[in-house]
Amino acid sequence: MQKLIFSILLTLCIPTAYAHKVVGISDGDTMTLLVEGKPLKIRLANIDAPERKQAFGQKSKESLSDICWGTDATYEAQTVDRYGRTVAVVFCNDVEANTEQVRRGMAWVYPKYNKDSMLPAIEADARDKKIGLWSDREPVAPWEFRRQLRTR
Repeated sequence: MQKLIFSILLTLCIPTAYAHKVVGISDGDTMTLLVEGKPLKIRLANIDAPERKQAFGQKSKESLSDICWGTDATYEAQTVDRYGRTVAVVFCNDVEANTEQVRRGMAWVYPKYNKDSMLPAIEADARDKKIGLWSDREPVAPWEFRRQLRTR
């Protein structure tokens, strides 16, 4: 009897990842999932994608759409940002979208917030191979692009 109770308690303690439909892609690092019938805005953790009006902004959005749009995604929440978005690592069809965006040259590692020790090497590989935004002569990091907009 004790083994049965222990097994039940152990099962209840194991976190279960639920899949949620990806119903929106705002840009290269933001998506919307349908969670319990309600939209949940997710900001991909550890990365920063080009802004919409920035070079590669649209391509980055299209890349994230290719990876996740319409799929059932799971996520590992890390925090909530100042805009109320859940910051998370997202998996679409067993592909970690955050890392895949960097691998495709569609996002930078966000040095201020990165917690993934593997990402800088993946970014360096994309840069060396001139993949995606790294094919641009002088790519501007999104945080620099936003700073330039604020100082105008």
